[in-house]
Amino acid sequence: MTYCLNPKCQNPQNPNQARFCAYCGHRLRLGGRFRALRLISIGGMGRTFLGVDEADDSKTKCIIKQLSLQNQDTNNAQKAAESFRQEATRLQVLGQHPQIPELLAYFEADHQLGIPGEPALVHKYIEGESLATELETEGTFRENQVRQVLIELLPVLRFIHSHQVIHRDINPHNIIRRPPPESSLSKLPTRKTRKRFYSWGGRGSELFLVDFSAAKLTTKTVLARTGTMIGSAAYTASEQLMGKAIATSDLYSLGVTCIHLLTNVHPFDMFNSLEGKWVWVDYLRQPVSEQLIRILNKMVENLPDQRYQSAIQVLAALGLPEDFAAIPVTSLSTTVTPKFDTPTWKCVHTFSEESSGINSIAFSPNGQTIVSGSTDKTITIFNWQAKTVVAKLSGHLNVIEAVGFSPDGEIIASSSWDHTIKLWHGYTGNLIHTLCGHSAWVKCLAISHNGQLIASGSADQTIKLWMLKKASLQTTLFGHLGTVNTVAISKDGQLLASGSADKTIKLWNLVTGKLAATITGHSASVESLTFSPSGQILISGSADKTIKIWLLKRDRYLQIPKKPLLTLTGHGNAVKSIAISPQGNTLISGSADKTVKIWHPGSGELLYTLTDHLSAVTTVAISHDGATIASSSQDNTIKIWQFE
Repeated sequence: MTYCLNPKCQNPQNPNQARFCAYCGHRLRLGGRFRALRLISIGGMGRTFLGVDEADDSKTKCIIKQLSLQNQDTNNAQKAAESFRQEATRLQVLGQHPQIPELLAYFEADHQLGIPGEPALVHKYIEGESLATELETEGTFRENQVRQVLIELLPVLRFIHSHQVIHRDINPHNIIRRPPPESSLSKLPTRKTRKRFYSWGGRGSELFLVDFSAAKLTTKTVLARTGTMIGSAAYTASEQLMGKAIATSDLYSLGVTCIHLLTNVHPFDMFNSLEGKWVWVDYLRQPVSEQLIRILNKMVENLPDQRYQSAIQVLAALGLPEDFAAIPVTSLSTTVTPKFDTPTWKCVHTFSEESSGINSIAFSPNGQTIVSGSTDKTITIFNWQAKTVVAKLSGHLNVIEAVGFSPDGEIIASSSWDHTIKLWHGYTGNLIHTLCGHSAWVKCLAISHNGQLIASGSADQTIKLWMLKKASLQTTLFGHLGTVNTVAISKDGQLLASGSADKTIKLWNLVTGKLAATITGHSASVESLTFSPSGQILISGSADKTIKIWLLKRDRYLQIPKKPLLTLTGHGNAVKSIAISPQGNTLISGSADKTVKIWHPGSGELLYTLTDHLSAVTTVAISHDGATIASSSQDNTIKIWQFE
């Protein structure tokens, strides 16, 4: 299962192999790399997910933390975003310590990264159980176990404090024990014995300090200023409760954690508020040495100056050398840099024609080849994967306006300013038929999904329907008052849509051959049309720079929308071509403004803008698996785009 990270998505669960959310259309892999598996927790500051790193061959698990900014005013949202960025900054350096999760990536809110307005960070997932879970399942810790906790975590605190960071939320839930390799436990007789072995600090077990969301970078200025109280109150020192956390506040929290582990009694119940002192010794169920009692009591002194002032001092009290487990690491930076290139749609190859603009392109059904029609009167077939030209077809007497494949790939159709449509063998390139009948340029064509019908639109203001296999004219449709620029056939073969320079869209019943409806709404020529896979949505692109999405209610009768469901704006010039993925969740548009834009048709959200072309984009196409985009341009090129 893959979980959509869009906080507005109402149905976020998707199949494992999905690349885009079936409900909202957002990209499912964060940065093209991290996939959320399930929601772990949700709170006022955001959401946490268990995820997987798809860029790692071993598919290691990770934690994805997403900040929520939706319900905050601008000022609070800016503060929260900055705090979140600081957490990532801390983890970038602190994660170099072997007992702190490594930061894998940090993302600012950016639609190009697939983050719908919500910053996110990703760090390694630590397999294992928290000490809170151990306490619940195994009962109170013995003295040797608690000593092991101190011995393993005090060097970690020494490390983070040396980088002027205070954790501020140390408690049994934020300490994870990673089990040793199974091979080191293989000689132990039972699973319970193995678990008890490493929970007592057996060789190979390792404690991790996690959740640095409350951590704070300290400076002299910050230490002198009262801030916000953050942390789990039962484990929190009094000065931190007043917003003035210091390094000894972490030592206090670690001391309270150890007391809880020794007694299995909630910390609030072991503090005598009338006398202002801890009475935890009264709750011990087994003997504890006077030395450990003294150490823990000093760690949890109410006044900061009466506590140990550093982790080194506590280690010394335990009889360990001053340089015990010291780990030198680079100084903490104030910026965080992603550790990999951000994936996006990239141009992976460019095919060039020496002196001719390319007016139209189409993918073959198997996605291996692309056919193009050019102003030099030729048709070119490319094997885009091999990056080679397979064939060049000649026969038209003027500019070629449109090309397309039959569903079985056996026929290539082309239309031209020479008033004809030509049918070519899809594999040999041989000319099969020439269809004559239009009295002006043939601007567009579309082939039905069953491969039986071809529709053509012309500057003679008519649409002609042809029987593809017989290469014969079936009927001519009249109604437009200007050049027919575009035609599209619904997947079920019952409806034809046509768009014209007269600014209208006409819907035709292909069963009866009659005009079913006329849709108005564009303020300039309609340049491109496409149906959604279900046939319930019609999408139009226009010279008025907009894309309109129309909901067609096709039950017993066709109900015509009075206004579009959505109007997409963003192009700076005429929208010359649109295409929708076979899955229906990706809409591509190409414009005279030289750009290709990628949208989610359900929400109308702009996801990407591709800007590599040097002149007007004439056609866009998408492969049947939705993984490859092609665009043609008057700059004499075809560009192939893939998500990398």
